[in-house]
Amino acid sequence: MGNEGSIPSIHPPNEINFEQIQSRTNQTAITNFILLGFGDHPELQVLLFLAFLIIYMMTMAGNLLIVILVVADLHLHTPMYSFLGSLSCLEICYTSTIIPRILFSLLTGDRSISVKRCIVQYYFFGALASTECYLLASMSYDRFLAICKPLYYSTFMNGRLCLWLIVGSWISGLLSNTIITSLELQLSFCGPHEIEHFFCDLEPVIKLSCSNTHMVEIVTFILAAMDSILPFLLILISYIYIISNILQIRSKAMRQKAFSTCSSHLIVVTLFFGSLISVYMIPKTNTLKELHQTFSLFYTIITPMVNPLIYSLRNREMKEALYRTVRRAVNVAQFP
Repeated sequence: MGNEGSIPSIHPPNEINFEQIQSRTNQTAITNFILLGFGDHPELQVLLFLAFLIIYMMTMAGNLLIVILVVADLHLHTPMYSFLGSLSCLEICYTSTIIPRILFSLLTGDRSISVKRCIVQYYFFGALASTECYLLASMSYDRFLAICKPLYYSTFMNGRLCLWLIVGSWISGLLSNTIITSLELQLSFCGPHEIEHFFCDLEPVIKLSCSNTHMVEIVTFILAAMDSILPFLLILISYIYIISNILQIRSKAMRQKAFSTCSSHLIVVTLFFGSLISVYMIPKTNTLKELHQTFSLFYTIITPMVNPLIYSLRNREMKEALYRTVRRAVNVAQFP
């Protein structure tokens, strides 16, 4: 994706313009970029700072609470909640790659970032975004087994498989973006140095390079397809089977119970991939630039904040775990 933000763009690489590369190679190398995101409205800087600060605090508090509950409450030591805890841990890291830098820029007015720090920011964001795609796919497989194969769920989805799916999701996201970032580090940048975004996404950074970027674009296209399209197709197939199975249940109460076990995950998937796909489908024009950034803002910052609310408000076991944990903490405080 270009100015939209997220995991690497899955658009096919453009043809090489050797004359443009040659003309830009003769320019002086730059060491800093300027992030232009949210700089069009200087009168709103204080308001934006407070808004992002509140969002960041809510995101950290909500996801950290879920991690604590999953670790502390024995009733939540199941594959489903292990996936949820890992997702919340990922969301904490995911948001922390972007919002602190935004807060710093809004507070100080300094929008510059060194080339190396920009690439490092992209690496962690891209790796975590890719990991989330794989993790959401693993969670959909867990829900598929629970609803479509309930008699075999405990056999197939044991602790070992759950651990391997979580670890595999993290390794896949880190590995693919390590390859991309290693190629990006070999690029030279000669100007211009302005990035029309609120963080260092790959495609707008590549456009500023005066090196031959054809290899980076090809590798990015292949790995991005693996990291985003493949997990999305797995999720889509899983929910086709899940919904088909639920519709075959005769009892209305049983249908509602079956759907409630996957509704929270389905909402999260819809929010994450829905905004992601919207960014891909919107034409890349100057008039739609703000709309691109709005969708990017939604799935990079807003979704991590609302995920804990979705799971906690719609999940009875999470509410009960919170009550038990608070009661134990109160008892310990009263009777040390």
